Amino acid sequence: MKRLICAAIFVFAGSAVFARDFSFSTGAGGFLGGLFTRYKISADGNIGKVDASQKADQFNYGMFAYFDATYGVFSVSFQNGSNTYDEEGMTGKGWESMLGFSLIAKYPFRPSERLFLYPMVGIEYQISMVQLRTDPNDGTVYRRNDDETFRVFDWNSIFINLGGGLDFSLPKNFYLRGELIYSIRLMTPYESKYLDTIKSDTGDSSPDLGGLCSGPSFRLSLGWRFYKNY
Repeated sequence: MKRLICAAIFVFAGSAVFARDFSFSTGAGGFLGGLFTRYKISADGNIGKVDASQKADQFNYGMFAYFDATYGVFSVSFQNGSNTYDEEGMTGKGWESMLGFSLIAKYPFRPSERLFLYPMVGIEYQISMVQLRTDPNDGTVYRRNDDETFRVFDWNSIFINLGGGLDFSLPKNFYLRGELIYSIRLMTPYESKYLDTIKSDTGDSSPDLGGLCSGPSFRLSLGWRFYKNY
């Protein structure tokens, strides 16, 4: 967390030095999105053989607040998600709550007096707060933190975010912001532990793992510029 805050300060300070049309602003809003997981793993060792797959479709929604320094944005979000999953024929539902911190780099340009457009790329770290899932056998809802092997923070996640956005200027330094982001999730501690289990159960030191966990989101917010030099 300290490294993320230091990186944010560095980006904002650098923006202030090199920007010509520069502003500071803050804002808040909400978002809707999806996350789609498709994983396959196969292992064949001297102990055993495994061919497994995981499929999950998740709907996310939440709120966020941000601080913008023209070329860099730091934001904090709270997200809820509900999903359906299928793991080797075992199906069920799941729910989660995540606290997110993101750092985005963007390059704005002005096609008109009131409109700013910008491409963006960044990184986001999500802290898992709640992980619930239905038992595929009897439908009972249980906390995934109750397992002896896994804890709720094993679902902490790192995302690479790509996308673009626009700001439409309103009276009195207010502006409306819309963003479309596509997020790619890196492997979580839960998945790393599961992979270690496969290695141990099969004796295969390098199982084949393929797939992707990613999805889009749309963000809408209201911002206010408290400093600008254009």
